[in-house]
This record gives sequence, C-alpha cells and structure tokens, in this order.
Amino acid sequence: MPIYEYRCGNCGRKVAIWWRSQAQLERSHPTCSRCGSDQLKRIVSRTAFLRSEESRLDNLADSGLGDLDENDPKSMGRWMRRMSQEVGEDMGPEFDEMVGRLEAGESPEQIEQSMPGLADEAAGMDGGLESGDLYDV
Repeated sequence: MPIYEYRCGNCGRKVAIWWRSQAQLERSHPTCSRCGSDQLKRIVSRTAFLRSEESRLDNLADSGLGDLDENDPKSMGRWMRRMSQEVGEDMGPEFDEMVGRLEAGESPEQIEQSMPGLADEAAGMDGGLESGDLYDV
C-alpha cells in the first residue's frame, strides 16, 4: 500500500507513513513521530528521477565551485542553494532560512549564534527522511 508524506504543523518535520490498507488510512489519525502532534498536513511527495551516481557527480561538478568564495556569505548561500536543488531534497525551513540569510550577506557566525541548535541538528541530517521517520501505523 502507499507511503504518504505529511508536514507537521507543530514542529515542521516531514513524516512518512506506510499504510497497510486503504481501510487503515481511512480510520487512522496519524501523529508526528517527533512531537506527537496530530496537526499533520499531507504533502505531495517529490518526483524522483533515477540517475547514475556518475551523472549526479557530473552535474554537481558542472555547478562548480569556481565562483565559490568561502569568505563571502552571499557566494556561500548561492552555492548551498544550488547544491540543495541539485540533490533534490527538501532541506527544511531552517536550511532555507540559513541560506536566505547568507544570500543577504549575514555572516555564518551571526547565523550560528542566532540558531544555536542548527549545528547539532544538521550533524544528523542529510535533508531526507531518516530511518526512524518512516513508520508503520
């Protein structure tokens, strides 16, 4: 049966739920695996295009690091946005906020100070669903 993705209205986490049957889907009320909220809104899953690893690496190389200046927050923000688009994963609202602030010229240090949990959260996140995010109800 289908796997549906939801966005939690309380904490913003993307949750994927595997439903065993249509009947189960109709009688159940899914909850967020992070905060337990039942404020889930079904979202459209992104479309995946199967490509070889070589093709993906070629596209990343084409995006290039040539115009990346690691001392320029705007340059870093543009590069991070391009890389996230190439990977095709929803990186979440915190990532979007961080990239937007870099593109506006804010320093990484300022962003890190105002978003203290971001570094810890990013260390365990690849932008996609984690193994514990898909659950069977």
